[in-house]
Amino acid sequence: MKLVRDFIPQIIKESGKSCEYYVASTHEYKKYLYEKMHEELDEFFENPCYEEAADMYEVLSAICFLHDMTMELVKDTARNKRKKRGGFTDKIILEKVINKNQR
Repeated sequence: MKLVRDFIPQIIKESGKSCEYYVASTHEYKKYLYEKMHEELDEFFENPCYEEAADMYEVLSAICFLHDMTMELVKDTARNKRKKRGGFTDKIILEKVINKNQR
């Protein structure tokens, strides 16, 4: 069993096949959404492309919707954090933090 896009049962039916499915409870939906994000991240890792990035974005959108968040506010928050703390494009790896008293 796995979470699939909303139109998949209809697409399967239109292809001449049939399938069995049900609508998950909110608790189960959350579990499967998080599993789906891991799956999509693994697929992107294997094949970084717009299709896989779009799949991750779609799952993130659903997760945010589940938690009553809008993607617009998520994007605004990301922009604000980037302005204050930077992004992840400079490839900086922090090795350790040295307390002034440790010298």
